[in-house]
Amino acid sequence: MDLKKTIADVPDFPTKGVLFRDITPLMQEPQAFHQACDAIIEFARSKNIDLVAGPESRGFIFGCPVAYELNVGFVPVRKPGKLPRETVSVTYDLEYGHNTLHMHKDSVKPGQRVLIIDDLLATGGTVDATRKLVEMMGGEVVGAAFLIELVDLKGRQLLSDMDVFTVMQY
Repeated sequence: MDLKKTIADVPDFPTKGVLFRDITPLMQEPQAFHQACDAIIEFARSKNIDLVAGPESRGFIFGCPVAYELNVGFVPVRKPGKLPRETVSVTYDLEYGHNTLHMHKDSVKPGQRVLIIDDLLATGGTVDATRKLVEMMGGEVVGAAFLIELVDLKGRQLLSDMDVFTVMQY
């Protein structure tokens, strides 16, 4: 199945001049969603992981099925104020401003092998911040997997020392 046919292009969203790649049609099509998850699972199997870390919210959508299939834990990476227990955090720059991500302080044990999974690789900032959180707790990031990579935004450059897998590229 050509998964790109299940991605809706939405011009001028969220702002004028942006072409948004909407993944919700893919998620609504069982065969497409299964195929996308299977591709990421295949990559993840080769990494001998202990945990999947998924940035909110779409990292949850693809990270949880992978963690379930591989019988490993899932660690949610959230925005401020969303996790109920003590957290560690990293603030990182965006094109316009900054963002902060949090993980529970006890979510990654020293030496655990972690795969970061998200829906989209754009500039790489979110994944790099997630990597920093994992490493702050002594975990080892063994790679990152994405449904979509926006090649022109050069996110791989920020992640050049990381094994990166994408299901499709634009």
